[in-house]
Amino acid sequence: MLTPPAPKRALRILLTLCVGAAGGTGFYLAGLPLPWMLGSMLAVFAFVMAGTPLETSGRLRPIVIPVIGVMLGSSFNTETFQHLGQWGLSLAGLALYLVLAAALVVPYFIKVGRLDPVTAFFSAMPGGINEMTVIGGALGGDEKRIILAHAGRIVVTISIIAVWFRVVLGYEVQGVPLHDDAPGLTVPSALILLACAVLGTWLGGKLKLPAPGLLGPMLLSGAVHISGLTASSPPGFLVIVAQVVLGSTMGCRFRGAKPRLVAETLALSLGGTLITMSLSLGFAVLLHKPFGQTVEQVLLAYAPGGLTEMSLVALAMHAEVAYISVHHLVRIVILIAVAPSILTRMAERLRYK
Repeated sequence: MLTPPAPKRALRILLTLCVGAAGGTGFYLAGLPLPWMLGSMLAVFAFVMAGTPLETSGRLRPIVIPVIGVMLGSSFNTETFQHLGQWGLSLAGLALYLVLAAALVVPYFIKVGRLDPVTAFFSAMPGGINEMTVIGGALGGDEKRIILAHAGRIVVTISIIAVWFRVVLGYEVQGVPLHDDAPGLTVPSALILLACAVLGTWLGGKLKLPAPGLLGPMLLSGAVHISGLTASSPPGFLVIVAQVVLGSTMGCRFRGAKPRLVAETLALSLGGTLITMSLSLGFAVLLHKPFGQTVEQVLLAYAPGGLTEMSLVALAMHAEVAYISVHHLVRIVILIAVAPSILTRMAERLRYK
């Protein structure tokens, strides 16, 4: 596909953000859950599927992700990590959950989706979209299907979680709280938060953290808030813009794919996500007491969504962001650590059978 000239591409990017903002506004006015992220994501997805030439810039997401990280860190306090030692059993259960999820979803992708073993294997892993795509593609898997499977997984997970908590459980999931009750953003506090975003991103890259642009700023922001250096959070408008960019980027992941391929992959992802969500719910219902958590907390921690997206959902649910984000971080670390070794060997054996 030829790259359009710079001015034309800039107009497409602007149009994409306008569509996303319109979708978010519509969701917000309708009182729907997670309006700015979910509304923008679904609006852009609909336009892309209709053939509208939308696209996003790869430079936008790395700019707005640190905003989300700083915002997540601003929800930390001195009590945030007091129970960190009690999460060991829950984290061990997460490893078992990943094994069971792979055992259930990989055969489903092979038998129902008729995917080749390599594509099925790396499409089924709940996390690490970039790593799964690169490794799966190197082994001969279909990169387009792997990308679409993971994009569909995130879209379906966010939608199911939002609807389940809002309609079934009756929780208020209007959107990410903008900390209107937080102290006003003074110049020193603004500089501190800006430093958390910039230095945190750099530090996350140096430490080779998964999602460095999110985790680095989140950790630094959490540290300054726990230490009492500031109690402020990013401006609400900036947080909304970040969510619109994030949602629009997710919606654009389907750009260029044939509608039939997208429909088949989304249907397949829906089935796979329902399997993993059912497994997550089973762990939450059966093990929340030994874990020392509520059913809702464990469900959000084990749900097969993306780290950034599920952290936003947790914040909107007024859940314990640290517990949930740590579990999603550990899940990514496990998958990234396992993928180049165990998963690669297993996928090769499946391919050559």
